[in-house]
Amino acid sequence: MLEKIDHIGIAVNDIDEALEFYRDQLGLDVGGIEEVKEQKVKVAFMQIGESRVELLQSTDPAGPVAKFIESRGQGIQHIAISVENIEDTLLMLKAKGARLIDETPRIGAAGVKIAFVHPKSTHGVLLEICQR
Repeated sequence: MLEKIDHIGIAVNDIDEALEFYRDQLGLDVGGIEEVKEQKVKVAFMQIGESRVELLQSTDPAGPVAKFIESRGQGIQHIAISVENIEDTLLMLKAKGARLIDETPRIGAAGVKIAFVHPKSTHGVLLEICQR
């Protein structure tokens, strides 16, 4: 059911500034920058082997990424796990007592189905479940 670590989301104040490190110093290729209006973020993905790094910049001071940075500072905001069937995975997690932020999938960057599991169920880690 679980396939792999899809990506690690890193909250940043400024994507362009962060890219100076990830693109210019590490040499990662940026697959493009996209705004996800529903989540109030601008994102940039970079491939590393089978996984990716996602930089997230808030587009709204009241957005979830802005609130994360305000309380915790810049850094890892979430870990995303790729699954074969997101609906079945969410049903299984709920049946086993996991606290879900999203009980039904929503659409994230690049049109991918996503849902989040609350950090209170995962020992402090915001977990994103995604299906490509």
